[in-house]
Amino acid sequence: MDTKAIKMTPSRPYFIRALYEWILHNLLKPHVMLDALLPGVSVPENYVQNGKIVFDISPEAVANLDMTNDWVNFDAKFSGVNRRIRLPVQAILGIYAFENNRGMMFDPEDFGGHDDPSPKNPSSKRNKKQPQLKIVK
Repeated sequence: MDTKAIKMTPSRPYFIRALYEWILHNLLKPHVMLDALLPGVSVPENYVQNGKIVFDISPEAVANLDMTNDWVNFDAKFSGVNRRIRLPVQAILGIYAFENNRGMMFDPEDFGGHDDPSPKNPSSKRNKKQPQLKIVK
């Protein structure tokens, strides 16, 4: 069996859900940072700084949180106005506890088989070589 031919789904959505639970279990507030310039990101643009935005996604801060393998969706208030926030998982750069910054930042990964949005600003593309694993005997 050619193990190189085995395609796996992205791990990011699983880590996001696991870290969210871990942060809440420790009675802290999970925050997510995302790339607000990617297509499909629906956020209040006046809160975007340097192309990034951070959200408190603790149960006290949001309602109707739904985390799937492709999207993180929730309702939140901004300046007293209710908004439905839709975050493509590919745009989430990290999840961490606000109180101590413990969590995880993500490297770009291949979202093959999924809609892989490219940045709205082509000059912001990352030219990072993908890591390769090999068996050493």
